[in-house]
Amino acid sequence: MSPVLLAVGETMAMLAPADGAGVVEATGFLVDAGGAESNVAAHAAALGVTARWWSRLGVDALGDRVLRQVAGRGVDVSLVERDAAHPTGLYVKDPGRGVSYYRRGSAASCFSRADAATLALDGVDVLHVSGITAALSDTARDFLDAAIGRARDEGVTVSFDVNHRAALWSAAEAAPVLRALAARADLVFVGRDEAEVLWGTPTDADVRALFPGIAELVVKDGDVGATVFAGEERVFVPSLAVEVLDAVGAGDAFAGGYLAARATGATASDRLRSGHERAALTLRTYGDSLHDAAHPDRTPA
Repeated sequence: MSPVLLAVGETMAMLAPADGAGVVEATGFLVDAGGAESNVAAHAAALGVTARWWSRLGVDALGDRVLRQVAGRGVDVSLVERDAAHPTGLYVKDPGRGVSYYRRGSAASCFSRADAATLALDGVDVLHVSGITAALSDTARDFLDAAIGRARDEGVTVSFDVNHRAALWSAAEAAPVLRALAARADLVFVGRDEAEVLWGTPTDADVRALFPGIAELVVKDGDVGATVFAGEERVFVPSLAVEVLDAVGAGDAFAGGYLAARATGATASDRLRSGHERAALTLRTYGDSLHDAAHPDRTPA
C-alpha cells in the first residue's frame, strides 16, 4: 500500500487574475484553492502517494469551493471540519505587486491544542505541517506545537516547511518560534534566503550548523538548486531552467515532489530532482497548485 501523508494547515479561497495582469487591469479572474499544506498534498497525490488533508473551513460557499477543488486534485478531504461561526479565509494575488490576505478570524485561525489531541494519525506515515500555522494565532501555534509532539510520540515522521510569511509576522517574532519547531521535526524544508533573514545563516552549510540534529534538512536556493543534508551525506541538485509566470506555490510543489519520491525510497538526488520537477510545473502556471480535474486548462503543456 502507498505510504499515507497527512497535511495539516489552512487553505483559503484564492482570487487571481487569469491572464497575469494586475488586479486593477485584469478582465477575468481565477477562483482557486490556495494553501501551502494542501498544495503539498496535491503534488504528492499526483505522484501516487495517498494524501489526506485536515483543516477547518467556514460553512460558506468559499469553503464548499475549496473543499471541492482540493478533492479534485486527488486529496482525501474527508477529515476536514466545518465551522459555522467563522469564515473561510481569502487571499488575492496581484501579479508583480504581492498578495493580500483576508484571513483574520478565519475558521483555521481558531485551531487549538484540543484539535491536536483528536487529529487522526492512525495509519499515517508522515505528518506535514508548516510555520504558517504558527503565525495564524496563539491558539494555532499551540495546536502546531502539540500536533508535532503527538506525532513524534506515536512514531509518525514529522515534515516541517519553515514557510515564514512576513505579511503575517515579523522575522524578529517568527525566528525563535520557527527555529524551535524546526528543531523538533524529522524532515525540514527551508529556503536559504528565508533562513538568512530569520537566523542570519547565509549559506546552506550555516543552516546545517544551526540544525545539526535534524535527520533530514533540505535547503532550497531558488533558481540555483537545493541541498539535502542527511546524516553525514550532503547532496546538491541544480534547479531546472524554466520560464517563470508566478513563483507562488513553487516551494509547496517542491516539498510534494520530494515527499512523494521519499515515499518510494528514492535516493537523495532523485528526491531533490522530483522536487524540482514539481516546482517547475507550478512556476509555469498562475495558480498555486495543479491537477484540479475541474480545470484541466490550468495545467501547462
